[in-house]
Formats: sequence, structure tokens, C-alpha cells
Amino acid sequence: MKIAHVITRLIVGGAQENTIFTVEGLAKRGHQVDLITGPTTGPEGSLEQRVPASGVRLLRIRHLVRNINLISDCLAFRKLFCLFRKERYDIIHTHSAKAGIIGRLAGRLALPEAVVIHTIHGPSFYPYQPVMLRFLYTLAERIAGWFTDYFICVGEVMKETYVKAGIGQPSQYRVIYSGFDLLPYLAAETNRQTFRQRLNIREDERVIGMIGRLFPLKGQEYLLAAFSRVARAFPKAKLLLVGDGILRPQLESQTERYGIQDKVIFSGLVRPEEIPEYVAVMDIVAHTSFREGLPKAVAQGLAGGKPVVAFDVDGARELVKNGETGYLVSPGDTASLTDYLLRLLKEPEEARSLGKTGQRLVSKLFPVEKMVEDIEALYFTAIHQRPRLSAPN
Repeated sequence: MKIAHVITRLIVGGAQENTIFTVEGLAKRGHQVDLITGPTTGPEGSLEQRVPASGVRLLRIRHLVRNINLISDCLAFRKLFCLFRKERYDIIHTHSAKAGIIGRLAGRLALPEAVVIHTIHGPSFYPYQPVMLRFLYTLAERIAGWFTDYFICVGEVMKETYVKAGIGQPSQYRVIYSGFDLLPYLAAETNRQTFRQRLNIREDERVIGMIGRLFPLKGQEYLLAAFSRVARAFPKAKLLLVGDGILRPQLESQTERYGIQDKVIFSGLVRPEEIPEYVAVMDIVAHTSFREGLPKAVAQGLAGGKPVVAFDVDGARELVKNGETGYLVSPGDTASLTDYLLRLLKEPEEARSLGKTGQRLVSKLFPVEKMVEDIEALYFTAIHQRPRLSAPN
């Protein structure tokens, strides 16, 4: 098959890693795969350098940008339309909100005979958006849904959210978890003490960690508020924040206000292949994001055998089972967040048991080979079912 994947930018992030793992896997299976992206800018880092080594052709469209811009969006649509017409893809597979909306419309209009698939990594509309913006994104997703043959969701909650919003039909949805290589997480644990020494963490200190960009809605400010109380009750606790972003100066100032700056470690930008080492350093994983699909950082923590305390947002509950793999708390509830973190610090046997249960769960759901195999199977199903299943309602 000749396949195009379209994503707005290849920053270091869960949706981007999912896309790269997918195109790499499809190329290994003998398919001709192009990855189309806009400019990769920002402090989050770039994954672009990984693409050429995989045998996948990387195509850049400079007008395909994340922010809404009528002129740039029209130019990106025109470029995609012409590219699709020229290359005659069998499958057009889009990712993220902007690339998903523009790419699906351009794909269907340029190649009516092609299969158009969209992966929902996280809802483009969510409760914390301004009301008008949420309405516009929902409307745009409904319109784009008319041009979509199948939706892939990385968790059940995305399917429920989109179907409830009137986007497509339930029969068009498939849940395929966002796979990744699990072996490095198992291997890294054997070098746990070495990694901790690099970060000047003593053997008797316990580490709470969070993996995530330092950006709005990721919620690190709530974790810092909770940790300031944890540190008073459990002086041997440390907090490790893995990632970088525009909020770092603000968060560093927050640690100084709380007087915990000597207990908080900011890793800065970390390459994806280094994440298992940082998970190995941790004893507990926290996840305080207010907007997620199925949070990959939670899956990564569980892959390393760590219990997770997370805000109960979107797909977190599919992985964090209360009393089985960790604990869920209401978004913004720093008191409960503090209580559960302290509980797991004071009960290391419970923490280890929860982490091992989570590790077994992730090993069943997240092998990258399974993800690629399931996506490829959907492609064959969709091609064999031409003419398209979807049509405007």
C-alpha cells in the first residue's frame, strides 16, 4: 500500500511518538510510507531526525502550523490537496486537530477513492476551553467526520467523547492503544542506582516523578503544591519533573516560594530513549494533567513497574485502577493528591505491588508490534470495503 501520515509537528510528545512508531512499523512491513508535517518549533524538542533512518520519506509543509491562521490554513490545504493528487495514496491517515481537519478534507476532495483515517490522540475540544472555541472545534470535527472512513482512538474515553458529540458513527471507531517498546523499561531498572547517582539522589531518598511538557494544563503547579506538603511530612522525598517548556521559570519560582527548591529536580529536555532511565529513578509516578487522551506518561510509568497517582481526566482511568495500579483523584484536588502520595511513600510494599500489577496490564495492551499490526489490519479492511462506509449525514 501507498500510505500518507499527516501531523502538524514532530515535537517530543506522545502523539508524535505514536505516529513515528506507526510509520516505522508499516515501512518494515513493506509499505511505501510518507510522513507529512509542518514546522517543528518550540522548546519541546524535535523527533524529525528519527524519520529518515526508518526508510520513511519526510515531507514538510511550512504553512501547516498549530495555531489557527486563515491564510496559512488555506495554503496548507492547497498544498496537501496538490500533494495527494500527485502521489495517489491508498491510505491518508491524519493525526492531531489541525492536521486532522485540514488533511481529511483535502484527502477526500483530492482522492475520493482513497481511504481516510484519523487517529484521535486526545480530544480537540475539552471542558477547560473557552465556550466559543470549544463549539468551533466540535463543529469542525463534525464536518471533518463526514470525510472520514474510520477513526482510531488511543483509548475508550475518546470514542465515547466523540460519539457523544455527534462525530461519525460508532461503527467507524476502533480503539488501538498507543504502543511503545516495553523492553527498555525492564532493562533500565537494573541500573536504577547508577541513574539515581547521576541526579545526586541518595539511596535512602524516595522519588516522586512526573513526565510531561512544562505547559499550561499539564498541572505541574498542582503537583508542586501537593509536594510542598509531602516534603514536610516525609523529609526524604524528592520530586523529579521530566520535560521542559515555557512554564519552567514560573514553576522554578513556585519551588522557591514553597521553600522546596533543594528537593525538586528539573531534568530539562529529555530524549525519548532516555525516558526509561528516568522512570527507573522514580518510586512513584504522578500525573496531574487536565487534558489527555490516554496519557502515555502513565503507561510509561507502569511499564517501569511504578504505581501512579493521577488526576481522573479522560483516559487515565483506563490504566489507573484504584487500589490495583495506583489511585485517581479529582482534577485540582491537591489534598487528596498529597494523601495518596504520602500513603505510597509510607507503604513501599503496597507501592511495589501496585506497580507490578500495572506493569502486567501495560505489557498486554501496549506492545508496539500489536499497535502496528492492528492499524495495518484496519487498512486492509477499509480498502476491501470500498466504496467508503462514511457519508455526510
